[in-house]
Amino acid sequence: MATKRQQAALGLFFVTLLWGGTFVWMKQAMNSLDGEITQYSTAGVVGVIVCARFFIAFVALLPFSSTARSALTSKEDWIGGLILGGLMLAGFVLQMIGIDSVSPSVSAFLTSLYVVFTAILSVKISDRKPTRMMVLGVALATLGAGFIDGPPHIVWGTGELLTVACALFFALHIIYTDRITKQLNPIAVTSTSFLVLVIGAGIIALVSSRDVMVFESAWQDGVIVPLLCLGLFGSLACILMLNAFQKYLNPTHAAIIYSFEPVWATLYGWQQGLVDISIWLAMGLLLLLGNIIVEMDESGSDDHLSDDAGPE
Repeated sequence: MATKRQQAALGLFFVTLLWGGTFVWMKQAMNSLDGEITQYSTAGVVGVIVCARFFIAFVALLPFSSTARSALTSKEDWIGGLILGGLMLAGFVLQMIGIDSVSPSVSAFLTSLYVVFTAILSVKISDRKPTRMMVLGVALATLGAGFIDGPPHIVWGTGELLTVACALFFALHIIYTDRITKQLNPIAVTSTSFLVLVIGAGIIALVSSRDVMVFESAWQDGVIVPLLCLGLFGSLACILMLNAFQKYLNPTHAAIIYSFEPVWATLYGWQQGLVDISIWLAMGLLLLLGNIIVEMDESGSDDHLSDDAGPE
């Protein structure tokens, strides 16, 4: 019988399968909005897409969960949601702005540094310190995720620095998810964090475009279906599973699992004709090796986990 840690690892692996799809859905939505991007700016349109996807997720969650509804009147759940939603929003925005001036391979490599940052920050913030074997897994996963699109040619400019900052915020989100979901109900903080993202992304869209009509981008032809997929699968399903499962894993182990996302994104993009497959995709084997090393290490010692960890 699988332990909760093993079930959590499988659950987060499934999250990466869905997250890989968000690359395709986001690309499909943006490709349908060339005119709106010219009119309102890239940041304005991306702000609308992020706002709309999390609004869909929020609206879909409320009718089916009294916990999600009651969280909206809970100070503790709002504090947790503000932290998690704020960290996610900062990561999304910095990545969005940074990728405008860097190549996909550079963006992928620098974003994958969140695995390294998670391991480093865990020493300072989390009570779950990475082991030596986990550090080896971190190194393999970072190389694997970073070089899937080929060797990145990095020239340190504004775009590169913003992308590194985005990786730092994603690492902080992983660590604080571990802490907050042990103290608060995962569904409750999912609800409040969604609303934080809706409000924050909406403000970014308005500030960037300086036109309230930017929100009409969300219901243009070719956008609605990708948005529904982003909202229901990429946001609602993924964040619910992330908040429910991650508390059973060392944050560094979770970060290594999440680094599988660019593998699926590349494969899905190739299937849709959006990217070309190269021999560098084989670097994804390092991700697999890194995860196997960490899984063997954690299987030998489950001291950091108890079956009654965190709220259910």
